[in-house]
Amino acid sequence: MIVTFPDITPDLKAAMPELRGRLLANQRLSELTWFRVGGPAQVLFTPADEDDLAYFLKRLPQELQVYVVGVGSNLIVRDGGMPGVVIRLAPRAFGETSAAGDVVTAGAAALDKRVAETAAAADIGGMEFFFGIPGTVGGALRMNAGANGGETKDVLIEATGIGRDGTKHTFGNADMKFVYRNSGVDPSIVFTSARFRGRITDADAIRARMNEVQTHRETAQPIREKTGGSTFKNPPGNSAWKLIDAAGCRGLKVGGAQVSEMHCNFLINTGNATGHDIETLGETVRERVKQASGIELHWEIKRIGKS
Repeated sequence: MIVTFPDITPDLKAAMPELRGRLLANQRLSELTWFRVGGPAQVLFTPADEDDLAYFLKRLPQELQVYVVGVGSNLIVRDGGMPGVVIRLAPRAFGETSAAGDVVTAGAAALDKRVAETAAAADIGGMEFFFGIPGTVGGALRMNAGANGGETKDVLIEATGIGRDGTKHTFGNADMKFVYRNSGVDPSIVFTSARFRGRITDADAIRARMNEVQTHRETAQPIREKTGGSTFKNPPGNSAWKLIDAAGCRGLKVGGAQVSEMHCNFLINTGNATGHDIETLGETVRERVKQASGIELHWEIKRIGKS
């Protein structure tokens, strides 16, 4: 199925003569996601910097939907594509990291793994868990990303972001209203940077912990497959993968999508899956788990676009 949206980029460019970032019409989002599925974005915008992002959002027609994509590691794009505007922050403009004392500063496009590496190089402990999260800082802020016993809320000092009206906002840890795998900040905020505080720690201890995190990923997760990371949130007091396994879903297939044999809270694209295949498989797993255990699994992976 080939989807093409009306090209609105000429109108946007005319309304924003000072825009410095790049606007692309009908850009394939499958190229930007780990699953490698899904239709196009009507408009893909890559801002030149924070001021350019603010300029764009302030002048963008309110009726246009906006969604932010990082490295696409926790995302299913549906086959009908994404109407409106998809914003992607480039590492060149939003990917810097630095450390001073026990604080790490990072742009929203910086990889979580890079935050851990920057902290380790400065003997800052407490951020090793980021080494096992295959996403960006922006996604970590939005989802309170966590792994291996740590969460974003444990180390965040403050985050900055741009509102739909182009206004810059700063959010302290309490302002983020973190809960398990989510934050309470207005979804229209586009995060641009964050500051994290750890603790000065022995360098060898930090590296040992990071090695543990990496070993766990390599031995327990299908990281070399086209996947999207953990599919469902862990229910209180339980593990999603155990419920999925007990419901007989390990290895289950729908079209080109499959529940991973290695870790059954991971879905994989075996080569020719569609967005519909992957989402249908996930919903099938949810239904079978509900029937087997009475527990309803909730999606951790984000799903966007038209079916």
